[in-house]
Amino acid sequence: MSELHGKVIIVTGAGSGIGRETALLLAVQGAFIVAADFNEIAAKEVVSLIEAASGTADFYKADVSKGDEVKGLIDWTVERFGTLNGIFNNAGIGLVKPFLEMDPESYHRVINVNQHGVYYGMYYAAKKMVELQVEGTIVNTASIYGTMAAVGSFNYNAAKAAVVMMTKSGALELAEHGIRVAGVAPGFIDTPILGGNEERKNRLAAQHMRGKLIQPKKVASVVAFLFSEGATAINGQTIPVDDGYLSFKK
Repeated sequence: MSELHGKVIIVTGAGSGIGRETALLLAVQGAFIVAADFNEIAAKEVVSLIEAASGTADFYKADVSKGDEVKGLIDWTVERFGTLNGIFNNAGIGLVKPFLEMDPESYHRVINVNQHGVYYGMYYAAKKMVELQVEGTIVNTASIYGTMAAVGSFNYNAAKAAVVMMTKSGALELAEHGIRVAGVAPGFIDTPILGGNEERKNRLAAQHMRGKLIQPKKVASVVAFLFSEGATAINGQTIPVDDGYLSFKK
């Protein structure tokens, strides 16, 4: 029996990409999944796939850029399943623009989802875990762009760098409650966030050691490990899943 059997885990951005594959994998490993997404249809589809494989899941529509909706997600999860063992703060968006065209609206749009959304998930989940006396796990999606700058990604760089530090600081402050915080820093993943420009995709893929885009299942497997008992010594760290991007320069 999987060690995640019966664990209640929320996955934000569960409707597609990394979130979708992680929700499916965690469910296979026995976790009860709350698939949270702004896209209700996509979240329901993930739940249907989990249930078809004899797993347990439910969906919740939430915009993670709004604190009250994230709090509602956490409260509803505990009402639905009775507890909360983990949350994967994964929901994110991209908006590529040169810095001099990065007007406040474009800046805040990405910051509100990618940075504030992670904060809300960490804060409300941790508060609930402490209240329930659950020694849970929080996993955040950062990015290679949390440590490396990229043209047109000022807002994204800022948000993901914040996620890296929030993971460290959150782990430090929550350790006394037995709550562990870790993160993943994906490279260029074959998901809708990259858009449909094949030339751009090929250019990004070439920056990996193997010259290929990374499949979201590869990130999901690392996230699943971080929720496992085998990862209890990983705390405050953000693990690159980047096929060598941060290790070399072509």
